[in-house]
Amino acid sequence: MSVARRTVERIRQPEYTGENRCLPCTATNLVIAAVVFAGVALVSVPVAIAVAALSVASIWLRGYLVPGTPELTKRYFPEWLLAKFDKQPTPDPTPLDEFNPEQALLEAGVVEPCADVDDLCLTEVFETTWRERMAALEDDANLRDGLAAQLDVDPETVTFESFGEAYVVRDGETNIGQWESRAAMLADLAAAKELPEWVTGWEALTPHHRSRLLGGLRVFIETCPTCGGAVTADTEIVESCCRSTTVVGVDCTECGDRLLEVPYDEAAA
Repeated sequence: MSVARRTVERIRQPEYTGENRCLPCTATNLVIAAVVFAGVALVSVPVAIAVAALSVASIWLRGYLVPGTPELTKRYFPEWLLAKFDKQPTPDPTPLDEFNPEQALLEAGVVEPCADVDDLCLTEVFETTWRERMAALEDDANLRDGLAAQLDVDPETVTFESFGEAYVVRDGETNIGQWESRAAMLADLAAAKELPEWVTGWEALTPHHRSRLLGGLRVFIETCPTCGGAVTADTEIVESCCRSTTVVGVDCTECGDRLLEVPYDEAAA
């Protein structure tokens, strides 16, 4: 690796660039750079051009020019503005009471009132068949074939990649799916194969409603699909490119795989 490239890599801050770039930070710092350029240009145009070049390089490599910009934007920019730039999935505009995944699963016989607590649990028959399907998909080849069949793509072009906290599936160069983890993907694919036999009118459901059923079903997992350990739920603060949000995370305690992550307000509702 050349000296120049090593220098660039030392300066670069991937947590604030590329897909993690905070757009409000970038916009704010470009405005600051323009103001500085205009001020310096009154004294010396060549120096102003050099300052502008260094400023743009800093913003490109580090995500910002002024130190502390990401925290300043989170603190002082209005929430509505940050939400427009945020790369996290936005809350679905569909009213929560229009489609109730819990009620649909209950009516389908997938879940039932728990025997010992005031809650819902998976029925023994569904849990057994669902776990069998998950186990059958653990091998990469079977998982690839299952995804290809479900998404109607060529299995030869399907690849998997862990990207930060996400587990991404690609068809060639195109992203065709993203989950919180491999465990979450296993659970969804297995459920998508099993639920049509349980849920009346599954084929008529919109992709949005199917997705809510699959995600809702992950709440009931008690044993991790990948490492076999216990599953727990807790609240935590998640930092995105632009803001901090409180979420409810459902995780495998042994391997740390995340099965589900939803905004705290939505989980409470």
